[in-house]
Amino acid sequence: MPADDIIECMQYTIRNIPPDLDRAIKARAKQLGKSVNQVALELLAVSFGRPLRRRDLRKMPGAWSRQEATNFEAFLNEHRTIDAELWK
Repeated sequence: MPADDIIECMQYTIRNIPPDLDRAIKARAKQLGKSVNQVALELLAVSFGRPLRRRDLRKMPGAWSRQEATNFEAFLNEHRTIDAELWK
């Protein structure tokens, strides 16, 4: 991998977070189903006008389109149904 392609991530320790801010971050993380770290990173990035880059795996080879995923879910739901006549 060329040196230009390497993404170096830094780690920080933030001390003396006020209790109300701690509760707010944890509440948002719980609401969004994300980690506290992920929410804190997003909040920092947005506050500087630099949204985080996300990995988009939807265009990977072999990935399903929304329609294909919907069709597969419909297929699974249809076949999860128990036919009461067969279980007599």
